[in-house]
Amino acid sequence: MKIRLVIAVLMVGVLVSRAGAAEDPKHLAFVDTGNTGRSVSAEALADRIIAQQHLPVVVISRAVDLNPFNIVPEANAQAILKRRGIDVSGHRAIQLTENDIRHADVILVMTETHKAKLLALFPDAKDKVFTLSQYADGESYEIADAYGKPMPVYVAMIGDLDKFVPLALHKIVAK
Repeated sequence: MKIRLVIAVLMVGVLVSRAGAAEDPKHLAFVDTGNTGRSVSAEALADRIIAQQHLPVVVISRAVDLNPFNIVPEANAQAILKRRGIDVSGHRAIQLTENDIRHADVILVMTETHKAKLLALFPDAKDKVFTLSQYADGESYEIADAYGKPMPVYVAMIGDLDKFVPLALHKIVAK
């Protein structure tokens, strides 16, 4: 009798703890060419929104074509984000791997070229790779590469991310 009671109590405890458990977070990867501008900025903006809104999402950023001699965030992107209180100076670019693909629920790239390159490397990812704009609101809009360009181009790029990143986060949470 005591054993049955203990088993019943344990079973109820497991059911209660599962019912009260937080849902597993969604895994979102932002990908661009070198992981020094658009993708790292998207990750930083997403991290801020996730923290402010307590969203069940975990984000990373990766490169589809990492240049091992250029791994720090672009100075203009850092400057814009720093003005918003976001410090990405410690970020170092990371190449996208098969492990990243396997664990990601959604992979958002900045351009159709990124999408094609990623799918050439990882064809099995076809059901989870989208351009950021396509995933966020169905728009076919490419986030321009600001690398090496003047500050106004970086401001426009961050403006595009400001538009699409929140939409993408809310969409992945709703799934």
